Amino acid sequence: MSEVLLIRHCSPTLAGLKTGSLFPASFGSEGEMRRDLQDFNRRFRDKGVRIVPLRYSGGRALLYLYRPGRLERDLRHETARSLLERYGYAPMLPGRCVSCLRQKMQADGAFPHEVGLFLGYPPEDVRGFIEQGAANYKCVGCWKVYGDEKQARKLFAKYKKCTDVYCRQFAAGRSVERLTVAG
Repeated sequence: MSEVLLIRHCSPTLAGLKTGSLFPASFGSEGEMRRDLQDFNRRFRDKGVRIVPLRYSGGRALLYLYRPGRLERDLRHETARSLLERYGYAPMLPGRCVSCLRQKMQADGAFPHEVGLFLGYPPEDVRGFIEQGAANYKCVGCWKVYGDEKQARKLFAKYKKCTDVYCRQFAAGRSVERLTVAG
């Protein structure tokens, strides 16, 4: 698995600013993917970061890098819990929620809109996206904003700055391990 992809797509999660990130990656085989992910999870266990495949087909995987502790906290939010229950999740069991998300993505190839809750998006924005059919949003950045636009714009800028800094640090020779904040 390319560390460049990790830095490019997951810097805010690696830095502990964001709950999770999704990114595509290519592998020679499903076995290679599983070995790479097991190695990553072993190396980063003490940092509080985990990676799982949400789907795999034809040498391409959609990977979910996340911080289980933050996910557990995020899913306790009343709006998040309500949305997840509506879509068949057990929000008080974050590990089962990730398994359910994986099953949904593998079953029909669709992209469930509640995925934003797994990425640390504000629950009111995820609810707005679902209820408004992706229309009538206030602004767009990392996600479509239906709630606090000012706060969202601050987060978008923070995530971009983090990614820029991490890309420069990685290019200068700093390892992904050193760039990953424990948490």
